[in-house]
Amino acid sequence: MSAQAETLLTNKDLECLPDDGNRYELIEGELYVSTAPELIHQRSVGNIHFAFMSFLLENPIGEILYGPGVILSDYDGVIPDLVYLSNERREEIATGTRIYGAPNLVIEILSPGTQNMERYRKVKLRLYDKYGVDEYWIVDTRARAIEVYRREDEKLQFFTTFVTDEEITTPLLPGFSCAVRSLF
Repeated sequence: MSAQAETLLTNKDLECLPDDGNRYELIEGELYVSTAPELIHQRSVGNIHFAFMSFLLENPIGEILYGPGVILSDYDGVIPDLVYLSNERREEIATGTRIYGAPNLVIEILSPGTQNMERYRKVKLRLYDKYGVDEYWIVDTRARAIEVYRREDEKLQFFTTFVTDEEITTPLLPGFSCAVRSLF
């Protein structure tokens, strides 16, 4: 019986891939490829970024970033739609051209398709939990809802789902509140 060894990729391997408009991510050495996002996806990214920036300009406690490279290990490198870094965390992990460590908050916009749902709700949730992300939002543009996972008892756990007629808040940004409907 012969078994072929699975070849794990590293972040160095990612650097050799073409810049072809696809988004390449590594999770546990496995390559994930996403195509260019849909317009509704990009609108939500922009709206969420605007909401955070409006708050952070008045309360300079951190930074919100669009699609940065986040390196968590040699075999784990992702490009979340948005990340929030407190000033303290930014000083620790945002060096050079990438983020080397877990952001305080990761925001992913759910792309259509069963494979993507599993990737965000299982694979990425497990990854962000493993490396110490404090809070993880999965934004579902079709359902107009935001699933929130928060670190509790040293584990990312489901907190709640915010829907369009609610205000979303986070303990990571004391005083931040935003109408969910404005994010879509």
